[in-house]
Amino acid sequence: MSTYSKYFEKIRVRPDRKAAEAEPRAPICQWDGCSEAGTHRAPVGRMKEGEYFKFCFEHVREYNKGFNYFSGVPDSEIARFQKEALTGHRPTWAIGSNGNARSSPDFATKRSGRAGYYNRVRDPFNLFDGPRDRSEPRERKAKPLEAKALETLGLTVKATGAEIKARYKELVKRHHPDANGGDRGSEDRFRDVLQAYRVLKQAGLC
Repeated sequence: MSTYSKYFEKIRVRPDRKAAEAEPRAPICQWDGCSEAGTHRAPVGRMKEGEYFKFCFEHVREYNKGFNYFSGVPDSEIARFQKEALTGHRPTWAIGSNGNARSSPDFATKRSGRAGYYNRVRDPFNLFDGPRDRSEPRERKAKPLEAKALETLGLTVKATGAEIKARYKELVKRHHPDANGGDRGSEDRFRDVLQAYRVLKQAGLC
């Protein structure tokens, strides 16, 4: 089967007269003495922004050659306009001359729900909250098992490795089966001390 048929040549589409009549006609060129279609726009001038002349192609070229937006404007006003154009005609001021002015933040500082978690970890290295005193040691935060092990040994989170070892030796001597006279309670305490020390050693705290 061929995709082209001789019967297609006999098909004719009648033009839509209403659509043709509805098509807008171009206005006449506004150049004096010209009767061509005004198909090209040209700006009227200063203080008439948004208004345009309608010219034909030849006359819009001639009009643009002599068009000057700043016609009749003093040189001082032209210089000021050029300077303001660098900042998009927005007000500016020198650094430190308007210290009381504050720009509103682009996002809310208060966060709720799950977003609050991301707000807390937004600056993990404390780069934007101001300089931190490097002379002060950073407080160590123990994990739950480490905190429980330190509590078993009777120590705080600030305990050093040497203090943990010294406390461990002290408790082992006190609750060792050879030193407690067969006390079952002391045996359980001895087992807890060994387990706590093992946890702290695996965590690298001693």
